[in-house]
Amino acid sequence: MLVPLVTSLRTAEPVVVDAALLDAFQAAASKHTLAALRSDLSAFDLWCRQHRRITVPAGPGDVADYLRSRAGQGAKPASLARYKASIARLHQLLGLVDPTVAPMVKLTLAAIRKDKGVAQRQAAPLRFKGPVSDVERDPARGLNLRALLESCGADPVGLRDRALLSLAYDTGLRASELVAVRLADILPATDRDARLLAIPRSKGDPDGEGATAFLSPRTVRALETWLEESGITQGPVFRRVYVRRYKARPRQPGRDLATLSGREGYDWRKALPRPAVEARTEYSVGNTALHPGSIGPIWRAIIRRAFDSGALPDLTRDDLEHWLKRISGHSTRVGLNQDLFASGEDLAGIMDALRWKSPRMPLAYNRNLAAENGAAGRLMKKLG
Repeated sequence: MLVPLVTSLRTAEPVVVDAALLDAFQAAASKHTLAALRSDLSAFDLWCRQHRRITVPAGPGDVADYLRSRAGQGAKPASLARYKASIARLHQLLGLVDPTVAPMVKLTLAAIRKDKGVAQRQAAPLRFKGPVSDVERDPARGLNLRALLESCGADPVGLRDRALLSLAYDTGLRASELVAVRLADILPATDRDARLLAIPRSKGDPDGEGATAFLSPRTVRALETWLEESGITQGPVFRRVYVRRYKARPRQPGRDLATLSGREGYDWRKALPRPAVEARTEYSVGNTALHPGSIGPIWRAIIRRAFDSGALPDLTRDDLEHWLKRISGHSTRVGLNQDLFASGEDLAGIMDALRWKSPRMPLAYNRNLAAENGAAGRLMKKLG
């Protein structure tokens, strides 16, 4: 709830809170927007208290100093723009003058952008065959999704991870959209071996217009195996798998009855012989969906297991650590984007497949491939 947060902010004098307006905003905003707003406002309020500033209403100088402070702590221009927007949103909801429109704030943000640059660090791509030019004919190499899928084990964790990874690549879903997949969203397709996935809502579709993605036969097989193993018949498809491991225990002989304590209430069963116990592992599947923040760690765990099993022979230990630092829950989306570009799909087709409203992100994800396959790249390859 926003009302308790807003009323707890450091103010010069009591602020009139329009609870109905805040409730309407909460009903219209996504849970991710609300979580980001709460986090940003709490951080700004803490900074104001530490520096003896007033959070509401904030002055242009306060906002400018805050942005410079966060930039000095390593915040990127994109993050600073979000902080600025959150402060603006707060003042708008309270009917106060927006301090972020002042020239001081705009010029401060422009100076930081000029100094640091606006390029954002891109998640490492998980491409189906790795860094190849011809996605159809070239053999897989390097870090590639095919090897990761093949290396997933036959235990419940491996079966879930294979289905999760395969579906993530097929659809290019974001982490929050991936964990929201429900069994009822999987629909029949014209191809009897394939399926369709209904996407009721996404980041680019806050109003719930809906979209549909294709699920390959490879993903359908992985899904069917996982669902059969897990016993899931409805609700979230991807859930946490709890693992409990028991150590082996050798046979323990019983105690001599003559040595037993004669105290009243002594548990004589402790003196009985105990049979040997073999090591075993038990699995159980949770009832709720995975958290979006778990997707990146799951990808990294799959990669580590694949490397340790020898499924990624092209990678050295240093290569592995380099990749793991850049892998995120977004990596399958970036990988699909790049494979579509490498296969010759045009920008409109890529935007449609990944449900983008703007060409900015697909162009950014394909910047390196575009340079390699562009006019200059093609010429240099001919010249040798």
